[in-house]
Amino acid sequence: MTELAAPAAPAPAAPRSYRWVAVPLVVFALVSLTAGLLAAHDPRSKGYFRLFFSDPIHLKAGFATAAAALACFQLFTAAWIFRKLPWHKPAWVNPVHRWSGRLAFVCILPVAYHCIFKLGFQTYSERVVTHAVLGCAFYGFFVAKVMIVQRRRYPWWAYVVAGGGLFVLLLALWYTSALWLFRTAGVAL
Repeated sequence: MTELAAPAAPAPAAPRSYRWVAVPLVVFALVSLTAGLLAAHDPRSKGYFRLFFSDPIHLKAGFATAAAALACFQLFTAAWIFRKLPWHKPAWVNPVHRWSGRLAFVCILPVAYHCIFKLGFQTYSERVVTHAVLGCAFYGFFVAKVMIVQRRRYPWWAYVVAGGGLFVLLLALWYTSALWLFRTAGVAL
């Protein structure tokens, strides 16, 4: 009696050419430009939600600080995923990394809404212009990073650049907004 041979496992797909990185770069540019165009208006309102903070600006700074803390956690778990830490990587690290990223994104949604639709793209100081440009770039970079992570098969360095770039942009946004506010006006709840 002859044994039937088990079908061979499909070979893993080859990584995409580095030229495929152009697709997320184009999407990055389009989303960044769209965010900038949406924000190109005069300020509409500065006080539409309070929750448990003293004013909307401190609420935004609180959410931005939570997102920055989660981004630092993301950096730590990414190092664990890429086996750059000396410990064994448990199975829970990947899902925790994904969910902490989702939570960080949820934290910045009210911030972005207020900045884009209520305050608009303002130019009254260098810090504000820098913050506005970084904010537009952040959302473009975010979409490009999600494309790279979801589509897979990109060169390994694309994942590092996408995640690291998003981390740097978020911390630069936090530095030009929340940290600036905490230094000038103090922490107020």
